[in-house]
Amino acid sequence: MSSAETKQPLIVPVANPETVDRLLDTGIDIARAQSRPLLAVHVVEVPPQVPLSEGDQLLDDEPQLLEYAAEKARACDVPAETKLRYARDTATGIVSSVDAYDGASLLMGWRGRPRRRDIVLGSFLDRVLAEAPCDVYIKRIKYPTRTLDSILVPIAGGVHDELATELAGVLASQHDSSVTLLHVEHPEADERTHTEKAALLADRRELLPEERDVSEQLVESAHVAGAISDATTEHDLTIMGTTRDPFFGRKLVGSVAQGVGRTAGSSVILTRRQME
Repeated sequence: MSSAETKQPLIVPVANPETVDRLLDTGIDIARAQSRPLLAVHVVEVPPQVPLSEGDQLLDDEPQLLEYAAEKARACDVPAETKLRYARDTATGIVSSVDAYDGASLLMGWRGRPRRRDIVLGSFLDRVLAEAPCDVYIKRIKYPTRTLDSILVPIAGGVHDELATELAGVLASQHDSSVTLLHVEHPEADERTHTEKAALLADRRELLPEERDVSEQLVESAHVAGAISDATTEHDLTIMGTTRDPFFGRKLVGSVAQGVGRTAGSSVILTRRQME
């Protein structure tokens, strides 16, 4: 048995054939860099009137999609398995799969703006962010796959953007990408704040491989999300932590992350580190 096969897997729920390749590209990069297997999962929603044990009656093309995902990973020398998970709702199925299969982390796709105002990312993504007992990565499935030459990491402070920086290092090493660490500072910030943020950027830089091309930027703007979104147009991928907005307390996804995720000129991955 290989070392990857003995490690906890990266769990990747798959459901949409139109976006599965772009989601798997990132999943394969993460799994390969961390020498861990990839577990492709599909959750079958079983209505209350049907016993979970009879959920296979609802299957369509899901087994073929799962096997496609596994074959794509194996072709890139990443060990992969597949699981069908039967549950009353998608969120329950995904969260329970982390416990059932001892997942180290979870990568999910995000298609865009939810229809209801009380939902942040999506009807099941919000619940998974709140309940999944592992690190979570959410990739905005918006742009076609392209060369990953440059990665932007907006920095505000906290464990979630630590995870974003670590992920940037993983992907940059896989693609020989440059990394830009960005902090947006209010124009009225005092010298002490400026010094603290410069130190924060330097601290995050220490999380990146020494051989990587890394730059640091301090930008002044009263509109944080807008300034970050403007910067995304100069990069192929933006990776940022989900929460770090003091006005929103323990809200799952801060307003800045929401805004950038929806308006960025690049692909976006939001990160949420597991909290003890």
